[in-house]
Amino acid sequence: MAAPGGANAPGSRQGKPEVPEGLWLKCPQCGGMLYQKELERDLRVCRHCSHHFRLGAKERIEQVADPGSFREFDAGLRSVNVLGFPQYEAKLASDQAKTGLTEALIWGEGRLNGREVVLAAADTNFRMASMGSVVGEKVTRALEHAAATGRPAVFFCASGGARMQEGIISLMQMAKTAAAAHRLHEAGVPYLVVLTDPITAGVLASFASLGDITLAEPAALVGFAGRRVIEQGLKIKLPPGTHTAEFALAHGMVDMIVPRRELVPTVSRLLAYLDRRG
Repeated sequence: MAAPGGANAPGSRQGKPEVPEGLWLKCPQCGGMLYQKELERDLRVCRHCSHHFRLGAKERIEQVADPGSFREFDAGLRSVNVLGFPQYEAKLASDQAKTGLTEALIWGEGRLNGREVVLAAADTNFRMASMGSVVGEKVTRALEHAAATGRPAVFFCASGGARMQEGIISLMQMAKTAAAAHRLHEAGVPYLVVLTDPITAGVLASFASLGDITLAEPAALVGFAGRRVIEQGLKIKLPPGTHTAEFALAHGMVDMIVPRRELVPTVSRLLAYLDRRG
């Protein structure tokens, strides 16, 4: 019979105390071990190699909005399976349970460094932040609200593209959101976009490319079609690094690449330049 506290005692592994799960995380880029609490303090940026981990929409809002200032709108909007696509309802329900969100984008009013703004953020944990009818409607309402109130719009954009389960209805959102961005521009209200990893396809080809100023996080994947799709479709070999924020910056698609810790002061400074109200 094993002695109390021995190798077979509960909570031990060969006589050694077990380390609770979830305390440490391995960086996918450099392989460095990161203490979860320190990673959160570092805004989920690897302190060894500066790899920017993806953020959920709520995490993003918490990082950029002044504490207690954000008020979400349209949280109850939910997608429906209008085309009868197999398993779509089940996939939506799964992502809703996993993320605590009703859809892949949240928006509302808040303050950023003391300035009243309209904030929107996408969440790649929900259907890879693909744009269907509800995401398109939320983007449109956010841009229209900014135009009506004069609050600058700040969008954190990420997406895998159009939502295939909604077919042509999804593709229609590209024109709808682009038209809303145009109306915001005509109203003279600043619109600032931050491209985050990954940003592709129909979202990149619509409202995510129509800001007055476009920022991007370091090394974010930025591109309309995937690298393999282009190479196989056009029978060409792309040079390294074509689908990165740095490549987009070098070719005029992005105005600045801003590390996450510098985002709030940079956005605040840019809005001061753009906003006629000062």
